[in-house]
Parts: sequence; C-alpha cells; structure tokens
Amino acid sequence: MMEKMDKEMLEQVLRIFMRYGIKSMTMDDVSRELKISKKTLYKYVTDKADLVTKVLQFECDSDHEMVEKFAAESDSAIEELLRITHHIGEKVSAVHPSIHFDLEKYYPEAWEVFSNYKKNTAYRTVLANLKRGIREGYYRKDLNPEIMTRIHISRIDIVFDGELFPPSLFHFGDVFREMMTYHIHGIANEKGIELLKQKLKNDQIIKLSH
Repeated sequence: MMEKMDKEMLEQVLRIFMRYGIKSMTMDDVSRELKISKKTLYKYVTDKADLVTKVLQFECDSDHEMVEKFAAESDSAIEELLRITHHIGEKVSAVHPSIHFDLEKYYPEAWEVFSNYKKNTAYRTVLANLKRGIREGYYRKDLNPEIMTRIHISRIDIVFDGELFPPSLFHFGDVFREMMTYHIHGIANEKGIELLKQKLKNDQIIKLSH
C-alpha cells in the first residue's frame, strides 16, 4: 500500500517545481533535492505524473484554507480581496515561467485538479466575496455576481499566457496584481474605493503593486 506524503515533503517538492519547472525535473533530480533515494520516493508515488498531481492537489487545498482564513479574519470584502491579492501575488511571483504550460501539455490529471479548483473552489470564493461586498455596501448594487464571477475566473489563465505576457518582459506577480487592481476598481462603488484608498494609505494591507 502506498505511503502518504507528509506536508513537509509536499512543500519541498512544490518549491522544487516552482524554482526549476516541472518538465525539466526528473525523479532522480527530485529525490536528490529531497535527499532521499528514488526507491524511497516511489513509496509515496507511482510515477512523476502522480507526484505532480499530489503536489498540485496539496497546493490547491492549502490555498483554499488560506483564503477561507482571510475571509473569516477580514473586516470587509475589500480587505479580503487585498489579502488574497498579496498572498497569491507573492506566490505566483516565484513560479517558474514554464509551469502552467507544462501542466496543461504533459500532466492532464494534475491539470484537471487545477481546472476543477478554478471551476468549483475559486468560483465559490469569488462569488461569496462579490455577494459580501454588495451586502456591505462596498460593491456596486447593479453587479450581476454570477456573470462577474465567471468573467473573473476566466482571466486566471491569462496571467500565465507566455505569448501575451512574455516572461522576459513581465513577472506573473505583477500581471496578477494588475488584474486584481482592475477587478476591484471595476466592482467597487465610491464607498468601496474610499475604503480601498484608506487601507492602502494607512498600510493596513500590503499594497496591490510594488
């Protein structure tokens, strides 16, 4: 029976893929970076595709947990978005340029995990934030939350589009932060924009862009 990878090992492999990419790293490379034998590595996974899928599932679950924490701890929908923007912006800034392409082309099961995360978990998060913002009086009341959620989710892949945003000219983190700035200004009313300015001015939340 396959042993379960612990959180520390999953985090280590994630850092390896973030730094070097996925396709370029062999199982020999991964085991060497982890300082374990390849035989030991195969106690946890059947092959590299299985490893990539497990790591991506771990990352999606970790992000969901963190986003739920932000929603619970934030005093408004605006603050929640600012926290999410900073958290994810920092993460994608460290992503190897080839990861998105590698996942889609070479690892269909892992790509399915990512696609399901966007369609389900991320969708519910964005929708809940929009409804919260409208309820609190910070977002435009004429918004259609369902339509806006679908538009916003559809933009996620654009951030990693190497043709649209060549890695030599743009950083994923900067593209993501600009996308989120655009999103917030598109959904917030005057009251929401004032709250946004106040939080950024008082450095209550890390600023949207560097």
